Amino acid sequence: MREVVKKATRESFGEAVTVLAEQNPDIVVLDADLAEATKTGIFKKKYPDRFIDCGIAECNMVGIAAGLATCGKIPFAASFAMFSAGRAFEQVRNSVGYPHLNVKIVGSHAGISVGEDGATHQCCEDIALMRAIPGMVVLNPADHYEMQAAVKAAAEYKGPVYLRLGRLAVESVHNNEDYTFEIGKGITLRPGKDITIIATGLMVGEAAKAAKALEEQGIDARVIDMHTIKPLDEDLVRKAAKETGRIVTVEEHSVIGGLGEAVASCLCETCPVPVKKLGVNDVFGHSGPAVDLLKEFGLCAENIEAAVKQLVKS
Repeated sequence: MREVVKKATRESFGEAVTVLAEQNPDIVVLDADLAEATKTGIFKKKYPDRFIDCGIAECNMVGIAAGLATCGKIPFAASFAMFSAGRAFEQVRNSVGYPHLNVKIVGSHAGISVGEDGATHQCCEDIALMRAIPGMVVLNPADHYEMQAAVKAAAEYKGPVYLRLGRLAVESVHNNEDYTFEIGKGITLRPGKDITIIATGLMVGEAAKAAKALEEQGIDARVIDMHTIKPLDEDLVRKAAKETGRIVTVEEHSVIGGLGEAVASCLCETCPVPVKKLGVNDVFGHSGPAVDLLKEFGLCAENIEAAVKQLVKS
């Protein structure tokens, strides 16, 4: 077993892209005046000649990244998700997605767990925005080890990728030595026959806690880590639906346009079963301590446990 690590995935990203750059001289990093927060500063310190601070000009940053990609570079363009996916959406769509360029858009500080930064910075729409762009891969790693693997996979993938990072430190769940990461392939963390919990990002750890508590109450819950929202692992989703008959999805994102809708869309066409979507329910967030906000918005193990029990009884 590997060491249990408690670390924010934004920090894991900064470390991973820096290590990869040692092996691949084509990797470059761009940031929009937030290098300390996004942890691209780790890369900047070691490779100042391959780092571009674009200032508070995210749209321009994406355009520069697109240009670098046409020259054979592998650019990682980072900012808060509200800016890299939100403010710069048109440039991501038209300058990266449309020509299918090899640009990696990095959205840090995503979701409610941005905490005290408040509603303007708590981007719960980024997955929906990036999913809608044709050909865009959308990755939302759960922990330190998965982020390391995801950054490597993104760098090796030829085409546009959106990589979601979190601000809040989370305990690693992928501590097994045989852990493998593949774009478009979810991971069954825990077998189960009564119901399936499909989670993404930092909600994976909460789902695992909920499943453990449910086991003590006689409910055998399967847990799937869906680190890739697009392309979705539809085979794994259908298999879970057929074998357990009920699905609960959990995401630190709006219930509109995210993991839950992707899963529901897949199943309604091929294997209709009851699906309960847990996420942010069409509201804006507000300022507050991250852990408290997650509980308030129902994004914690206790709420997952309650949702599972309700669905199992129905």
